[in-house]
Amino acid sequence: MFLLRKKSQNQLKNDSSSQDAKVGELKAGIGGMVLSERSLKYCTDGCLRRYLEARNWDLDKSKKMLLDSLNWRSSFKPEEIRWSDVAHVSETGKVFRANLHDRLGRTVLIMRPGMHQNIASPEDDLRHLVYLLENAILNLPEGQEQMTWLLDFDGFSLSTNIPIKTSRDIIYVLQNHYPERLGVVILYNPPRIFEVFFKAVRYFIDPKTTQKLKFVYPNNKDSVEFMNSLFDVENLPSEFGGKATMKYDHDEFSRLMVEEDVKTAQFWGLDHKPHHTNNGQSCGEVAS
Repeated sequence: MFLLRKKSQNQLKNDSSSQDAKVGELKAGIGGMVLSERSLKYCTDGCLRRYLEARNWDLDKSKKMLLDSLNWRSSFKPEEIRWSDVAHVSETGKVFRANLHDRLGRTVLIMRPGMHQNIASPEDDLRHLVYLLENAILNLPEGQEQMTWLLDFDGFSLSTNIPIKTSRDIIYVLQNHYPERLGVVILYNPPRIFEVFFKAVRYFIDPKTTQKLKFVYPNNKDSVEFMNSLFDVENLPSEFGGKATMKYDHDEFSRLMVEEDVKTAQFWGLDHKPHHTNNGQSCGEVAS
């Protein structure tokens, strides 16, 4: 009985009609619940499909995961985070959205662990990343639902690295509330000392996510071919083996994010509401 059920679950992964039926069942399962307008907007067919995929098409587990995410979004309110809320965390350019996509059209987030400074609180670090995740998703082309992460380890040391607890919280949020949003994580030329950190956090990483981690080295032929298959080297920053120049200009990026905030606020229907920042001053409603 168990073997038959397992086989059926495996068959689901390659059976589009059965997958569509599961999406319909999950939609019906939450249909009788009182959901907010934002939750209804969030629960697209593509969204339901991602949660089902993350839980191997198990309907009950997928429903629980989805409801947990809706509760999290209701309290954390990721669509209401503004650039003005997180700009101070981004001054060093430790994480930012790149002005390129990979060959699959995926939005690219560049992360530079060596630029991390422990001046922001763990909560601010998490809010900053969630803000950028939401923005990256908003900038995905139609038909593409995943993003790419590029990690540049220049200047990395254990003193500049994100604390273990913060990393664990980030991994939890990513895996449980942004299922199947991560296409690939490219760890470019990590130093040996990174192994110490990686060994400490790998136990918090889901096996599915682990499969998306790619260790890439500039002097390795397979690594070079892998990068060339994913990126146009003319647009890829030299820090990752390409020919382009990577320069983070905080003022320029801030102007871009303010514009993005307006677009995101319109998407969530928040542009008509005032926003109160932490210092009590009011500014135009934006969200991410």
